[in-house]
Amino acid sequence: MVHSLLSAIENVVAITDSEKSLIAGLFRLKRFEAGDFFLREGEVCKQIGFIEKGLVRYFINDDGEEKIYSFSKENQFTSNYESFGPQKPSKQSIQVLEDSSIYVISFQDLEKFYAEVRNGERFGRIMMSEVFIETLQNLNSLYTDSPQTRYENFIRENADLQQRISQYYIASYVGVKPQSLSRIRKRISF
Repeated sequence: MVHSLLSAIENVVAITDSEKSLIAGLFRLKRFEAGDFFLREGEVCKQIGFIEKGLVRYFINDDGEEKIYSFSKENQFTSNYESFGPQKPSKQSIQVLEDSSIYVISFQDLEKFYAEVRNGERFGRIMMSEVFIETLQNLNSLYTDSPQTRYENFIRENADLQQRISQYYIASYVGVKPQSLSRIRKRISF
């Protein structure tokens, strides 16, 4: 239901009833099956999504090895802004991990959102700022935190995802092999 999308926007900026109708018309609900790609490496990202139900992973292919750098779940936006903004081919992939319902908006319709929703550009600026900050925090963590600390932080911040994501994917996100993640899990207890 588009209500979750509108609530997410209203949590950031005020929108009128007429703007809600406009926004509902700009986004369309798209269903994905587990394993589908929201975006493949080499494609141009042509949409931003809001996950109503489901889960996605973000990864790069490093010489045949997939390296996961993030996940998004319900009530979060998903896109590859590095590709979406300049409309250039993506170096990353976004794959759906569960059957998912995602509201999508095209590049052209997002421009309409910015132009016709009073606080549309402000919403976009705030969301991009959040994405930028999260990216910097993840990068800093990758360089400064041990795999155990990254795992502990992941579990603390995403307790609900532990049962939804394979240990193989969590290991990739933490930056270790699955066997090393097993050893880390044995050493700690939550």
